[in-house]
Amino acid sequence: MLRRGKGIELKSTGEIQAMRAAGLVVARALAAVTAKAQPGVSTGELDAVAEQVIRDAGAVPSFKGYQGFPASICASLNERVVHGIPSRDEVLAEGDLLSVDCGAILDGWHGDSAVTIAVGPISERDQKLSDATRESMWAGIEQVRAGNRLTDISHAVESSARASAAADGIDYGIIEEYGGHGIGSEMHMAPFLPNLGKPGKGPKLKVGMAIAVEPMLTLGSADTVELDDEWTVVTTDGSRASHWEHTVAITEDGPWVLTQPED
Repeated sequence: MLRRGKGIELKSTGEIQAMRAAGLVVARALAAVTAKAQPGVSTGELDAVAEQVIRDAGAVPSFKGYQGFPASICASLNERVVHGIPSRDEVLAEGDLLSVDCGAILDGWHGDSAVTIAVGPISERDQKLSDATRESMWAGIEQVRAGNRLTDISHAVESSARASAAADGIDYGIIEEYGGHGIGSEMHMAPFLPNLGKPGKGPKLKVGMAIAVEPMLTLGSADTVELDDEWTVVTTDGSRASHWEHTVAITEDGPWVLTQPED
């Protein structure tokens, strides 16, 4: 039985397990996309690969048709931060940095995850950007625990990003306008999860909640603009961006990463 904790959906153990099944579909789709993402391949082809994996599993792409979005993945290349629309005309080249966001619905439950893919050899700065973004995601995931406050996650993401910036000698931009979210019987639910902020604020986290943790960092300004397609978000200074995301459930034993691939 679904319950609400200050507007945040609480799931039973069985419902969390159903979300894990959806999460595994997403993990397999992203693995297939990552394997296919080579120079000469279009982002439209990657979209077809993801959709096939999702539908073969008996699931439905979360993104396709969502508020009019035309594809099964978001393919955000280089300076694009999020919500890039894949196209058969957009062909990958060596050195590209591609963030792919993917969601699936299985038996009414959602999984949502994103990875940043290196297309062939990439620059050291681009690799550091992706690594820093991924590390900040895992730092946030570590705080997805019962008894914590929502912004404990935000603060962990920000602190990790700033620590990477100091270590790498790169002043990473931390995107503020877009962030994580609750997830479960819908893809986007309360609460919105900022990727920076002071700890100890917001709702208290409880067993049965599920949250998508998704930091986005850039190699320059954190300022963004939405393109005329009313979807694609790019950095205003043209700097490259990275996006990583996992769907995470709060259990009695701590965080359970529902979109983590099986060993």
